[in-house]
Amino acid sequence: MMEGSGIRKRVALVTGASRGLGAAIAERLADNGFAVAVNYSRNRGQADEVVARIMDGGGVAAAFRADVTDWDEVKGMVGRIREVYGTPDVLVNNATGPQPLRSLEEQRWEDYRAQLDFFLKAPFLLLQELLPEMKARKFGRIINIGSEVVELGNPRFSHYVAAKAAMLGATRAWASELGPFGIQVNLVEPGWIPVERHAGTAHAELEAYRIGVPLARMGTPRELADAVVFLAGEGASFITGQRLAVNGGNTF
Repeated sequence: MMEGSGIRKRVALVTGASRGLGAAIAERLADNGFAVAVNYSRNRGQADEVVARIMDGGGVAAAFRADVTDWDEVKGMVGRIREVYGTPDVLVNNATGPQPLRSLEEQRWEDYRAQLDFFLKAPFLLLQELLPEMKARKFGRIINIGSEVVELGNPRFSHYVAAKAAMLGATRAWASELGPFGIQVNLVEPGWIPVERHAGTAHAELEAYRIGVPLARMGTPRELADAVVFLAGEGASFITGQRLAVNGGNTF
């Protein structure tokens, strides 16, 4: 159990936090006083680098491996986090897998199931594991990382769009059910924010997206992370069931 000045330090679990948006979210939460559980699935080295940056900045963090789509691994990871920090107060569902573009003729049901595993199954498994203690505390923040594609309906991407839409629907239903227990559930919906996975993207493709954004630029991982920090903090104490678009006005 983390303590500071006699007050329990809030604990945040960020899934898929070894790189990209997840790493930025983990670092900003640590900057704002959270003890951060940095989840990763495969790359321990990258997760350790995130932890090292947090600790070098005076924050508190540790890396925890788990495939968050696997029930046994989720239970094991949360058990290890409890031993180190206590049960997380804040859960950020950020983990994702491959996101292939495929026409409807090319798609198979397995493509949909693979996306649903990350955007509905994993958040559900984690929520169920954390829920008893969140209810007992009368406090919890669930922050799902969605996508603007739900509003845009991108072609050749319906498996991903449908799964992100399911995440938004679950956010609203969970918020309604869990509100009486002091548990808030919200979704942050980023636009296209370039991270490591986009390293090979052609400049022309990035530029075609950028010129359609009202603010006329791409977003940054830090800007997305700051929205998550807001929803995790006291300033968002009366906000639940909401979709917060962080995309420079690309959707409304």
